[in-house]
Amino acid sequence: MRPESRNLESLDDSMAAVLREKTPLERLRIAFGLWSSTRIMLTGLLRSQHPDWDDKKIQEEVARRMSHGAA
Repeated sequence: MRPESRNLESLDDSMAAVLREKTPLERLRIAFGLWSSTRIMLTGLLRSQHPDWDDKKIQEEVARRMSHGAA
């Protein structure tokens, strides 16, 4: 299945209520934490799947995947 054809899950109403109570700075910190965690996990996954790739290749692939191919 192509990524753009997947249905993404909707945010649960109770979680939406929690996020509405957060300040913009708190929501930004949460988003950055999620982004950072994704980057770390994806880097580890790619290192384990492609032990022959150097750091530059790993970071290029992380950037490509996290930008949905825009990087």
